[in-house]
Amino acid sequence: MMGWYGGLGPLAGLAMIVFWLGLLGLIVWAVGRLLPGNSGETTRADSESAVEILDRRLTNGEIDMHDWQAQRSALLATQKGECAGHTQHQVTL
Repeated sequence: MMGWYGGLGPLAGLAMIVFWLGLLGLIVWAVGRLLPGNSGETTRADSESAVEILDRRLTNGEIDMHDWQAQRSALLATQKGECAGHTQHQVTL
């Protein structure tokens, strides 16, 4: 009698288990890669503050001196306000 695996023996059952586990792993990996925010990449260094980002934008020529001064003043005023318990102001960089 040939059995359930078409005469291929017990290794066919093991191959089937490995195949399905591999396929399941591939699906989990693909879903993880497709979900937003799971790429592991960040847009800035974790230790980079908002002021450092603003300074870098000035250095790279993304903003001019006038914009840099205005945004830096607003940012520093917001940070001081947070320390004193005032309401937060949103600053767009």
